[in-house]
Amino acid sequence: MSHANAALTPRARLRLARLVVDDGWTYAAASKMFMVAPRTAKKWADRYRSEGPAGMTDRSSRPHSSPTKTAPVVVRRIVRLRWRHRLGPVQIAGRLGMQASTVHAVLVRCRISRLSHIDRVTGEPIRRYEHPHPGSLIHVDVTKFGNIPDGGGHRFIGRQQSKANAQSTARRTGERGHDYRPRIGTAFVHTVIDDHSRMAYAEICTDEKAATAIAVLQRAVAWFADHGVNVERVLSDNGSAYRSYAWRNACTELGIKHKRTRPYRPQTNGKIERFHRTLADGWAYARLYESTEQRNTALPGWLHFYNHHRAHSAIGGQPPITQLTNLPGHHN
Repeated sequence: MSHANAALTPRARLRLARLVVDDGWTYAAASKMFMVAPRTAKKWADRYRSEGPAGMTDRSSRPHSSPTKTAPVVVRRIVRLRWRHRLGPVQIAGRLGMQASTVHAVLVRCRISRLSHIDRVTGEPIRRYEHPHPGSLIHVDVTKFGNIPDGGGHRFIGRQQSKANAQSTARRTGERGHDYRPRIGTAFVHTVIDDHSRMAYAEICTDEKAATAIAVLQRAVAWFADHGVNVERVLSDNGSAYRSYAWRNACTELGIKHKRTRPYRPQTNGKIERFHRTLADGWAYARLYESTEQRNTALPGWLHFYNHHRAHSAIGGQPPITQLTNLPGHHN
């Protein structure tokens, strides 16, 4: 692509070259017409003679050789110190006996000039990806929230009052553990998020078994279909529900290709892990709920806000619903 100050675009270069080569114009006459130097006209005419129209495109300005370029073995040492010890350019330069500016240039070239670009656990560069259109990949997972005793939980009213509320809830429901302690229970929130648009679907269930996960997937696929999104792939962790034959068969019936993350590597499913944090802050712990039912009732409204109104920083400050214009066949 031509730079902003280029006198000739590839199309104009082709016209100039054809005037000289095909129509017999002189370099001076052709260059005058296009307001460039005769030397420039000769350059494009010569390239047209040797390469044809394909030669009118821009070439890389990178030199054929760089004698002063940092040796590969030194680059590897710089990268190793950056990954293993999280050292900055000055510290690395001091260890290797070279200029800090050279070290910084190497780090920029390797895309690890910022520590935020390096995974904290493995030290490897963070590889970000986004699938090209909605439905190309959806992420699925389960997050858990403790149920709320009547009157509210400890996050808002303190642990002492929360324990008293749990006791009164247990007397009402009769739910107690083997040691007679109140058993409030756990909410299993099955979440589904589209990789491209970040559109989210969630259901509150009583377990995370394969049958439950499959039912959620089927309803999520239907929900995405109502929004014009055809699901092609699904990415999950290595939980027992997602490793089951029932899950595999359900994906086959739905025409979805199933992929699993690498073991002990939750970063691969990072989009839905980040959504769980947003879910917790925006819904589960956003305010005082006086019962589990009150919190459950608030989920659909919050999901609508997230999908249709909440600005998402990863998609240019727009809500996820705005990304559904990039559907396969949408503009045909």
